[in-house]
Amino acid sequence: MAAFHVWFLDTVHPALEEALTASGMTCHDATRMSREALINQGQSTPPVDGLVLRSRIRLDREVLNALPDLKWVARSGSGLENIDLDRAAKLGIAVHSSPEGNRDAVGEHAVGMLLNVLNKVRSGDASIRSRRWEREAHRGRELKSLTVGIVGYGHMGSAVAERLSGFGCRVLAYDKYKEGWGESPHAAPPWPHVRPVGWAEFCREADVVSLHLPWTEETKGLVDDNWLKSFDKPVILLNTARGSIVQTSALLRALDDGRVTDACLDVLEFEGRSLEGLEGLSDPESRQAFERLLAHPQILLSPHVAGWTVESYLKLSTVLANKILQS
Repeated sequence: MAAFHVWFLDTVHPALEEALTASGMTCHDATRMSREALINQGQSTPPVDGLVLRSRIRLDREVLNALPDLKWVARSGSGLENIDLDRAAKLGIAVHSSPEGNRDAVGEHAVGMLLNVLNKVRSGDASIRSRRWEREAHRGRELKSLTVGIVGYGHMGSAVAERLSGFGCRVLAYDKYKEGWGESPHAAPPWPHVRPVGWAEFCREADVVSLHLPWTEETKGLVDDNWLKSFDKPVILLNTARGSIVQTSALLRALDDGRVTDACLDVLEFEGRSLEGLEGLSDPESRQAFERLLAHPQILLSPHVAGWTVESYLKLSTVLANKILQS
C-alpha cells in the first residue's frame, strides 16, 4: 500500500500529527512553504494527499487544481472562507473543520466580554489605578434582567446559549437557515431556555446581540447602518465571529447616536484573510475608523482569541483526527 503524505501548512497541536502518524500516514512540516511552492509540490514527490491548515494559505481554485493527489483538507478551526468549497467538491476533495473543538472557548469568551461591559470592569479598574474611588459611576447591570439575542445558531451560537443558561436571562435565537425557526411553535431548539424567533421579534426584544455567522459573500458587511437601525431598543453588540461582518464606520455612528450602547469585538473588519494580523488599513478612511475604534471608551477589544485557549488548542486537533480517521 502506497504511503499517504500529509502536509501541515500551519502549526497545530501535535496530537493531530501523532494520531495520523500512528495510523500509518507520513506527515511533513510545510509551515514555511509558500503558496507557489505548494502549487509546485503538486507535480513533485512525495505527493500531497492531505493538507492541514489554519488560515495562512488560501486554497483557491488554482491551488486545488494544482494538487491532483489531494484527498482531503483539514482546517483547524471553524471558518472555511479560505477554501474554495465548490471547487473542492467538484474535485472530490473532502473538507473537514473542527468547530466542536473551540465552541466552549468562544462561548466563555463571549459571555466574559459581556459581563465585563455590563459591570464596567475595565473602567472601574482604570479609575482605581488613577487613585479615584468612583462607585456610582460604575454601577452595573444584571445579565438576568436582559434579553440576549443570538444571530446564527450553529456550534458557536449554541455554545453561548449554553453558558447563558445559568444566568436566568431570556435568550432568543435567530437563524434564517434553521427550517421553521420563528415560524412554528413546534420548532424546538436544543436548549430549553432558548426561544427561536423571526427577525421582527428578535429586533423588537433584544437588549444584547451576539453574532455567530460565517464569513460569506452574504454576510460580508451585513451589519451596516440599516441593519443597526432595525432594533427597537439600544443594544450591546458582540462579535466573536468574523470581523468582515461588521462595518466599523456604521458601528461607530451607531455608538455616537446611542443605537448601540457598547460593543465587544474579538474580531475586526481590518483583519486580513489569514486572520494573523491587521492588513486592511491602506486607505485613510479605514485608518481613521480604526483609530476611532481604538480610542472609543464603549468598545471592548480582544485580538481574535475567543476560540484560542490551551484546551481548545488540543481539542481542535483531536476533533480533526477523529474526523479524518473515520472518513
